Amino acid sequence: WIQMMGFIFMSLFMGLLAGLYPTLKFQVATFIALYALTFFFANWGPNSTTFVIPAEIFPAKFRTSAHGIAAASGKAGAIIGAFGFLYASKDPNNPKDFAQYGNVGIGLQNSFYLLMAINIAGMFFTFLVPESEGKSLEELGGEVEMIQSSKSGLKGETEDVMIGIPAVQST
Repeated sequence: WIQMMGFIFMSLFMGLLAGLYPTLKFQVATFIALYALTFFFANWGPNSTTFVIPAEIFPAKFRTSAHGIAAASGKAGAIIGAFGFLYASKDPNNPKDFAQYGNVGIGLQNSFYLLMAINIAGMFFTFLVPESEGKSLEELGGEVEMIQSSKSGLKGETEDVMIGIPAVQST
Protein backbone atom coordinates (compact mmCIF):
# COMPACT_ATOMS: atom_id res chain seq x y z
CA TRP A 1 0.00 0.00 0.00
CA ILE A 2 2.93 2.34 0.44
CA GLN A 3 3.44 2.42 -3.35
CA MET A 4 -0.27 3.05 -3.92
CA MET A 5 -0.35 5.91 -1.41
CA GLY A 6 2.76 7.41 -2.99
CA PHE A 7 1.12 7.44 -6.42
CA ILE A 8 -2.13 8.85 -5.03
CA PHE A 9 -0.41 11.78 -3.33
CA MET A 10 1.94 12.39 -6.26
CA SER A 11 -1.11 12.56 -8.54
CA LEU A 12 -2.86 14.92 -6.14
CA PHE A 13 0.09 17.32 -5.90
CA MET A 14 0.80 17.22 -9.65
CA GLY A 15 -2.87 17.99 -10.23
CA LEU A 16 -2.64 20.94 -7.85
CA LEU A 17 0.51 22.18 -9.54
CA ALA A 18 -1.15 21.92 -12.95
CA GLY A 19 -4.52 23.36 -11.97
CA LEU A 20 -3.11 26.24 -9.95
CA TYR A 21 -0.11 26.91 -12.21
CA PRO A 22 -1.30 30.30 -13.52
CA THR A 23 -1.41 31.53 -9.90
CA LEU A 24 1.50 29.48 -8.54
CA LYS A 25 4.03 30.75 -11.05
CA PHE A 26 3.91 34.04 -9.13
CA GLN A 27 3.88 32.37 -5.67
CA VAL A 28 7.26 30.69 -5.70
CA ALA A 29 7.26 29.48 -2.07
CA THR A 30 3.91 27.70 -2.47
CA PHE A 31 5.02 26.20 -5.78
CA ILE A 32 8.23 24.88 -4.21
CA ALA A 33 6.31 23.47 -1.22
CA LEU A 34 3.88 21.55 -3.46
CA TYR A 35 6.71 20.35 -5.68
CA ALA A 36 8.69 19.24 -2.61
CA LEU A 37 5.68 17.28 -1.33
CA THR A 38 5.47 15.57 -4.72
CA PHE A 39 9.10 14.50 -4.40
CA PHE A 40 8.58 13.40 -0.81
CA PHE A 41 5.79 11.04 -1.83
CA ALA A 42 7.78 9.85 -4.85
CA ASN A 43 10.59 8.79 -2.51
CA TRP A 44 8.27 7.54 0.21
CA GLY A 45 6.18 5.40 -2.13
CA PRO A 46 7.34 4.16 -5.53
CA ASN A 47 11.04 4.86 -4.98
CA SER A 48 11.33 2.88 -1.75
CA THR A 49 9.30 -0.05 -3.06
CA THR A 50 11.53 -0.22 -6.14
CA PHE A 51 14.07 -2.03 -3.98
CA VAL A 52 11.68 -4.20 -1.99
CA ILE A 53 9.25 -5.56 -4.57
CA PRO A 54 11.80 -7.14 -6.96
CA ALA A 55 13.48 -8.86 -4.01
CA GLU A 56 10.13 -10.37 -3.05
CA ILE A 57 8.57 -11.40 -6.34
CA PHE A 58 11.40 -12.97 -8.34
CA PRO A 59 12.42 -16.59 -7.67
CA ALA A 60 15.80 -16.98 -5.95
CA LYS A 61 17.32 -18.65 -8.99
CA PHE A 62 16.77 -15.49 -11.05
CA ARG A 63 16.50 -12.89 -8.28
CA THR A 64 19.81 -11.09 -8.74
CA SER A 65 19.57 -10.90 -12.53
CA ALA A 66 15.91 -9.92 -12.49
CA HIS A 67 16.53 -7.34 -9.76
CA GLY A 68 19.34 -5.85 -11.85
CA ILE A 69 17.14 -5.72 -14.95
CA ALA A 70 14.34 -4.10 -12.94
CA ALA A 71 16.76 -1.52 -11.51
CA ALA A 72 18.23 -0.78 -14.95
CA SER A 73 14.71 -0.37 -16.36
CA GLY A 74 13.92 2.10 -13.61
CA LYS A 75 17.05 4.10 -14.38
CA ALA A 76 16.23 4.09 -18.11
CA GLY A 77 12.73 5.32 -17.29
CA ALA A 78 14.20 8.11 -15.16
CA ILE A 79 16.46 9.22 -18.02
CA ILE A 80 13.56 9.20 -20.48
CA GLY A 81 11.41 11.09 -17.97
CA ALA A 82 14.07 13.72 -17.28
CA PHE A 83 14.82 14.46 -20.92
CA GLY A 84 11.18 14.08 -21.90
CA PHE A 85 10.11 16.60 -19.27
CA LEU A 86 12.79 19.03 -20.43
CA TYR A 87 11.33 19.12 -23.93
CA ALA A 88 7.67 18.65 -22.99
CA SER A 89 7.76 21.61 -20.58
CA LYS A 90 8.86 24.04 -23.31
CA ASP A 91 6.16 26.38 -24.52
CA PRO A 92 6.15 26.86 -28.31
CA ASN A 93 4.25 30.15 -27.79
CA ASN A 94 7.16 31.52 -25.76
CA PRO A 95 9.62 33.19 -28.18
CA LYS A 96 12.62 32.26 -26.03
CA ASP A 97 11.62 28.56 -25.90
CA PHE A 98 10.76 28.59 -29.60
CA ALA A 99 14.12 30.12 -30.53
CA GLN A 100 16.06 27.60 -28.45
CA TYR A 101 14.01 24.41 -28.94
CA GLY A 102 11.78 25.04 -31.94
CA ASN A 103 8.17 23.98 -32.10
CA VAL A 104 8.39 21.34 -29.37
CA GLY A 105 6.69 20.98 -26.03
CA ILE A 106 3.28 21.40 -24.53
CA GLY A 107 4.14 23.93 -21.83
CA LEU A 108 4.77 23.49 -18.13
CA GLN A 109 1.13 23.41 -17.04
CA ASN A 110 0.24 20.68 -19.54
CA SER A 111 3.40 18.79 -18.58
CA PHE A 112 2.16 18.70 -14.98
CA TYR A 113 -1.17 17.31 -16.21
CA LEU A 114 0.73 14.68 -18.20
CA LEU A 115 2.77 13.72 -15.11
CA MET A 116 -0.44 13.48 -13.10
CA ALA A 117 -1.84 11.05 -15.70
CA ILE A 118 1.38 8.99 -15.62
CA ASN A 119 1.16 8.83 -11.80
CA ILE A 120 -2.45 7.65 -12.04
CA ALA A 121 -1.37 4.99 -14.56
CA GLY A 122 1.36 3.91 -12.12
CA MET A 123 -1.26 3.60 -9.43
CA PHE A 124 -3.29 1.22 -11.60
CA PHE A 125 -0.20 -0.78 -12.60
CA THR A 126 0.44 -1.28 -8.88
CA PHE A 127 -2.58 -3.61 -8.85
CA LEU A 128 -0.68 -5.94 -11.21
CA VAL A 129 2.19 -6.42 -8.74
CA PRO A 130 1.80 -9.67 -6.79
CA GLU A 131 1.35 -9.27 -3.05
CA SER A 132 3.67 -11.31 -0.84
CA GLU A 133 0.99 -11.61 1.88
CA GLY A 134 3.45 -12.36 4.66
CA LYS A 135 5.05 -15.31 2.89
CA SER A 136 8.75 -15.98 3.13
CA LEU A 137 11.02 -15.51 0.12
CA GLU A 138 11.35 -19.29 -0.13
CA GLU A 139 7.57 -19.75 -0.23
CA LEU A 140 7.18 -17.04 -2.86
CA GLY A 141 9.82 -18.65 -5.04
CA GLY A 142 8.36 -22.14 -4.65
CA GLU A 143 11.51 -23.32 -2.93
CA VAL A 144 9.86 -24.89 0.08
CA GLU A 145 8.57 -28.43 -0.13
CA MET A 146 5.62 -29.67 1.82
CA ILE A 147 6.26 -32.92 3.56
CA GLN A 148 4.04 -35.15 5.57
CA SER A 149 5.34 -35.96 8.97
CA SER A 150 3.55 -38.15 11.32
CA LYS A 151 2.79 -36.74 14.67
CA SER A 152 2.82 -39.29 17.39
CA GLY A 153 -0.26 -38.51 19.33
CA LEU A 154 -3.11 -40.38 20.88
CA LYS A 155 -5.13 -40.42 17.65
CA GLY A 156 -2.24 -40.91 15.22
CA GLU A 157 -2.99 -37.64 13.42
CA THR A 158 -0.77 -36.29 10.66
CA GLU A 159 0.27 -32.68 10.22
CA ASP A 160 1.67 -30.78 7.25
CA VAL A 161 4.96 -29.19 8.18
CA MET A 162 6.87 -26.77 5.99
CA ILE A 163 10.60 -27.13 6.06
CA GLY A 164 13.12 -25.06 4.17
CA ILE A 165 14.49 -27.57 1.70
CA PRO A 166 15.63 -25.82 -1.44
CA ALA A 167 13.98 -27.29 -4.51
CA VAL A 168 17.29 -27.69 -6.32
CA GLN A 169 17.55 -30.47 -8.84
CA SER A 170 20.88 -32.20 -9.14
CA THR A 171 22.20 -33.29 -12.51
